[in-house]
Amino acid sequence: MDARHLPDRFDPWPRELRPAVPIEGYANTFTHLPFQPPLRRAPTRTEVTGPLGLDRKLPCGDSNLAMPAPGRPALGQLIHIAGRILDEDGRPVRGAVVELWQANAAGRYFHPHDQRDAPLDPNFIGTGRVRSDEAGRYGFFTIRPGAYPVPNPPTWWRPPHVHFSVLGPSTLSRLVTQMYFPGDPLNPLDRILMSVPDAAARERLVARLVPPAEVGLGWLGYTHDIVLRGRAATPPLP
Repeated sequence: MDARHLPDRFDPWPRELRPAVPIEGYANTFTHLPFQPPLRRAPTRTEVTGPLGLDRKLPCGDSNLAMPAPGRPALGQLIHIAGRILDEDGRPVRGAVVELWQANAAGRYFHPHDQRDAPLDPNFIGTGRVRSDEAGRYGFFTIRPGAYPVPNPPTWWRPPHVHFSVLGPSTLSRLVTQMYFPGDPLNPLDRILMSVPDAAARERLVARLVPPAEVGLGWLGYTHDIVLRGRAATPPLP
C-alpha cells in the first residue's frame, strides 16, 4: 500500500485500547506524558500521506540480531520472530519500516542509561530494522530477552519482551508497542501490559509459538502480527 491507496478514514482509538497512563512505579510514563488532553481535528494531507520513502532515509536489512558476525552468536535462546503488518481493514502494509530493540539474555540493554549490575554480551547489540515485503511480512532472528527489575519502588519485574516501532505509509500509522512471550509467569504482574484495560487487546500483545517442526533446528519460532489502527489494533505501549 502507498499514498495513492490509503484509507479515506481513520477511526478513533477505542478507549479500551488506550493504556491507562501514567503507570505508578514507572517513572518514564510521568515524564513522557502530555499534561493536557489532545485536541481532536480532522486529518489533513500531511498526516494521511507523509512522510514517504522512509526506507531510503532509514537503511533496512538488520534482521539478524543473534549473529552479528560468522562464528559469534549471541548468548541465549535463539528465536525467530515473524509476522505481518496490517492496516485497520486487515490489508497488508508493504514497505513499512519495522524497528526492534530489546534487552539481552541477562535482561540488560546495550545502552548507557542501563547501568544495572548484569552482564553485557559483546555479541549482542539488540537493535534491528527491516522493511515489510509486498505481503506485509517482516522477520527477525534474535534471542529471547531476559526479565529485569524496575528500579522504581515498589519492586516489580518486567517480563521478557521486545519493543517495536512501525513506520507505516502515513503519520497516522506510526505505532510504538511491545511484544510479550506466551505463558511467561511475569506477564500478569507487568504493570505496563496490565495498563491496557481490555483483556482481548492485551492478548494481541502476546506472540504465538510456532510448532518447532515448522521452524527447524536451532531456533524457536514466534509469530506476531501488528495491526496499525482500528478496533483490532495492536495497543501502543510506552
